[in-house]
Amino acid sequence: MQVQDTHSKLIGYLLWIFGFLGAHRFYYGRPLTGTIWFFTLGLLGIGWLIDLFLIPSMDREADLRFHAGSTDYNIAWLLLTFLGVFGVHRMYLGKWLTGLLYLLTGGLFLIGVLYDFWTLNEQVSLRNAQRGQ
Repeated sequence: MQVQDTHSKLIGYLLWIFGFLGAHRFYYGRPLTGTIWFFTLGLLGIGWLIDLFLIPSMDREADLRFHAGSTDYNIAWLLLTFLGVFGVHRMYLGKWLTGLLYLLTGGLFLIGVLYDFWTLNEQVSLRNAQRGQ
């Protein structure tokens, strides 16, 4: 079985710059530690620095865990990270109704954006699995 590259180390390192807020951990499918990093500023910067060396292994694990397909994880994550309150990432996933709802409500008052940080990898993986059938 050949492993497809679903996540990018380059995007992981780009998000690592904001890693003291847990962005790279959410990206690699680690929402619990992403939330801890968010509230502790990357374990007071120590965990954030250690993650500089852990990103390659987190990338490999994400590639094994999630379905590759026509919906690109990197695009979805960049849209969520930088335009999440506007719902652009949801529109990219074909979820136009909730995308418009996010646009009109500031990402459903930011709670929806937080939900998507926890679940975006699964949303993309499910969409890719459905398209592959």
